Amino acid sequence: MRLHILNNPKDVPLAADAEFLTQALFRLLHSETTEIVLDTVKTLADCEDSSAVIEEVLPQLNERQTQNLILACGLFAQMLNIAEDVHHERRRLAHEQAGSSAAEGSVADTVRKLSEHNIGADAVQRQLDNTYIAAVLTAHPTEVQRQATLNFHRRIRALLPGREHCKSAEALEELQNEVDATLLALWQTSETRHFKITVNNEINNGVSIFPLSFFQALPKLYRSMEKTFQTAYPGIKVPDILQIGGWIGGDRDGNPFVSADTLRHAFTRHADTVFHYYRRQLSELYDDLPLSVRRVSVSEGVLALAAQSPDTEIAHEEEPYRRAIAYIMARLIARGRRLGLTLGCHFGLLEPYAGADEFMADLKTMQQSLRNNRSGLLAEARLADLIRTVSVFGFYMMPLDLRQHADKHSEVVAELFRHAGLEDYGALSEQEKQAVLLRELQSPRPLYSPYANYSEQTRHELAVFHEARRVKDELGEKAINQSIISNCEHPGDILALALLLKESGLLVLQENGKPQSRINIVPLFETIEALENACNVMETVFDIPWYRDLLESRGNIQEIMLGYSDSNKDGGYVSSSWGLYQAELGLVELFGRYNVRMRLFHGRGGSVGRGGGPSYQAILAQPEHSVAGQIRITEQGEVITAKYADAGNARRNLETLVAATLEASLLPQSQTPDGKLMQALSDSAFKHYRALITAEGFIDYFLQTSPIQEIATLNLGSRPASRKTLARIQDLRAIPWVFSWTQNRLMLPAWYGFGSAVEELCSQDAGRLKALQEHARNNPFFQAMLSNMEQVMAKADLTLAENYAALSESPERAAEIFALIKNEYLKSRRALLDILQTGELLSGNRSLARSLALRIPYLNALGGLQVALLKRLRKDPGNAHLLQMVHLTINGVAQGLRNTG
Repeated sequence: MRLHILNNPKDVPLAADAEFLTQALFRLLHSETTEIVLDTVKTLADCEDSSAVIEEVLPQLNERQTQNLILACGLFAQMLNIAEDVHHERRRLAHEQAGSSAAEGSVADTVRKLSEHNIGADAVQRQLDNTYIAAVLTAHPTEVQRQATLNFHRRIRALLPGREHCKSAEALEELQNEVDATLLALWQTSETRHFKITVNNEINNGVSIFPLSFFQALPKLYRSMEKTFQTAYPGIKVPDILQIGGWIGGDRDGNPFVSADTLRHAFTRHADTVFHYYRRQLSELYDDLPLSVRRVSVSEGVLALAAQSPDTEIAHEEEPYRRAIAYIMARLIARGRRLGLTLGCHFGLLEPYAGADEFMADLKTMQQSLRNNRSGLLAEARLADLIRTVSVFGFYMMPLDLRQHADKHSEVVAELFRHAGLEDYGALSEQEKQAVLLRELQSPRPLYSPYANYSEQTRHELAVFHEARRVKDELGEKAINQSIISNCEHPGDILALALLLKESGLLVLQENGKPQSRINIVPLFETIEALENACNVMETVFDIPWYRDLLESRGNIQEIMLGYSDSNKDGGYVSSSWGLYQAELGLVELFGRYNVRMRLFHGRGGSVGRGGGPSYQAILAQPEHSVAGQIRITEQGEVITAKYADAGNARRNLETLVAATLEASLLPQSQTPDGKLMQALSDSAFKHYRALITAEGFIDYFLQTSPIQEIATLNLGSRPASRKTLARIQDLRAIPWVFSWTQNRLMLPAWYGFGSAVEELCSQDAGRLKALQEHARNNPFFQAMLSNMEQVMAKADLTLAENYAALSESPERAAEIFALIKNEYLKSRRALLDILQTGELLSGNRSLARSLALRIPYLNALGGLQVALLKRLRKDPGNAHLLQMVHLTINGVAQGLRNTG
């Protein structure tokens, strides 16, 4: 194996872990496969040209052996990823134990920076009191791994650190046996789903993260943050600044399977999960607090709770805290039963809590009693964590956003108008639409009639809003806070949603005629054109007094969502990045002029081609005043697994969001980019990118030289891969677009056009190269863009990509298009290295370079296998077994590369 590249003394444990797992995998393959498969995998471990090895051996393999080779290559890449993860955690702990300075992205480092810049306690507290950060989990289909597979990965990850601590041969043998057994179970588990995943499956997968990590990570993070702040700023209080949100069950855009029923199912699962957690914690508290009145004093409040307790055990007569906990549990479970949950309570049931605030008030009564009566440590332990958990998660656990396409909202409004005998809404101009919408919004009468015969779509849409109102009534006002308008392009799109909210009782007119909304209206600007027009749209609605009154009812905060994926697919990475930055600059100025608080919601994917990349750098790269303590960011697919499936990882990744948000809000901003220079770069890159994707034959080239058709049949998510057909790029969803370019190893959406743009700019003015180099050193926006591009280009492989090009049904045209792509890649690579002033990609990111070098032999082998199988499948498209094997290669590449969509 290529362990010789681990030549740094710090990598010795990583090399040992990699060797340990490699030998375990060899033992597995020896027992589960044939000699030729095992020998091939061993050859791949040390070879430089995996594709050549595959080309030579593949004709000698039968179907079963081919399948086993695919699985083996995927498994090696997965295990090496796990070894890397364990090593990262090992190095982090080593830094902590050595007393090293706080790591960048930690709250401790942020507090240090705030102190160095003489930011006072009042300013810090004021900022904390006005900070709102949310990681929003979506169901976007980029996680190829089944939950069963992920569970085995977690088990291996938990076992591997034990290798260093084995003090005897017997202990090592026992560990090997556990690892071998887990690998065998993983090997014998199907990696792909044989069924189409449903919205309810996605809901269950999203919910599963909470017991795994969030319930542990968030209270610990809050406790740690408060302690860290108080070291520099005594008396500082950290309010609930951080939240986990979601879309799963409320996102209807392009997904006809999301309905009022799925929204209800989502919140039933949320409530069931969080109520079970609360019950477990109360049971633990019951064991923690058998404090006797003969040993401690107790407040009148706790005695009052204990007096109503259903716990009549004589042994507990002198233990008021236990009796109070029994009372609390009986009321909590009664509330759960009223919500339709099936959990029970061995103390019986009492009057249900009206809401989470009542539950928390009783917990705080106990906490205050402990603090006042020599039991402070107990007050700040499990009980404090439970109080924080209830404060953050309430009875709804994860607030959900609603989302739907602007056109769908308009179609419902048009039907409401038609049945009410009003104007033909669809035939009106934009100005006319705004006028009639405002007329209806200011009228107390509803348009909906229970006697009219509405279409299924209208009934479906209105039912979702009505269910959202009921959810808020039952679980709390914060359960659903946002309704997002996808593809928002006009002011009328915003007013149309407001009318639907009014029709469903989520927006009402007060006695003074002013609107009171229970939900935030959030326009999502997605395409390059929409981003350019965002300020015009918002200025128009801000000029409407009725809308300003609506904003006042929501705390004078307007949330704007920015779409990274479609703008990238539309205009390329450089133009999308700069377009987003420009849109934010304009919105900051506009909101300041109208004295409206802005919250930006960043719709980022996992891959760079969909706005991905390290969150810390991304937040700090935002324009000045665009964060201001308010930010929401989507997390999806494989990113959720990588960041949040482990409590330790979850805590660190969430801490990074907090640190970056506070730094962007409180610290002086770094150099802003040269607008003229960036605009010129963007315009040129856009021109070259659009020239490629609109070129004759390009769409056929893409469809034929990538596994896009096969990805569309992979059971990753509940929604279709395209909005209409796969014949037009604009109708293709951004996820399979990026996913496909990742599979054929071109990674094209994340760099194409950059090289030609730099070449063009520098040919016009040689001094521009120095200007770009200076930006790369000093400007966070440009640094983040180049860093992300560098990571992606390092994963590209032109030799392998050329093999995919051979799949085209038009070889001559394919050769021409590939030559364009190859030429642009070489230009972009050269330009990137010149600007970074380095000789190799990833020269400043040793960790990623090392990780890629270890995995590349297996990933390239999977690519070679995929090309060969696609050739066969294109000749025999009905062959289900071939399709299954292609799916396995897609899984293997996605798992090995990570951040695929």
